[in-house]
Amino acid sequence: MSDLFKKALSLGIGLTVASKEKVEKTVEELVKKGEIAPSESKAVVNKLIERGEEERSTIKNMVQDQVRRVLQELDVPSGSDVVSLEQRIAVLEQRVAQLEGGKPAVTADPAAETNNYRTGAPGETTAE
Repeated sequence: MSDLFKKALSLGIGLTVASKEKVEKTVEELVKKGEIAPSESKAVVNKLIERGEEERSTIKNMVQDQVRRVLQELDVPSGSDVVSLEQRIAVLEQRVAQLEGGKPAVTADPAAETNNYRTGAPGETTAE
């Protein structure tokens, strides 16, 4: 393959924003200029698109990792942390209602409640 093709492959990041149509058009122009053989054009298009998809996936993973790292550094709770806290709050609301002599509050998902909550003196835990 030509040196131009190798350069195009190395610019994979640029290909992540290029559509298939743009890649095909660019390859057609290279065929017209004689820089790529017509018999190679389809393989070149497929290789460029494949490379673009690989680069897009790599960039996506890098961004996700970086966002995850920043969220951890900022101590932002994860979705599972929030769900766990919501469950603990529901259990505590029921417990407060029981202690006040009222009806216990109905939770959205009683089966998902956790029994790991604090009551009484620090260090003591109870389970219902």
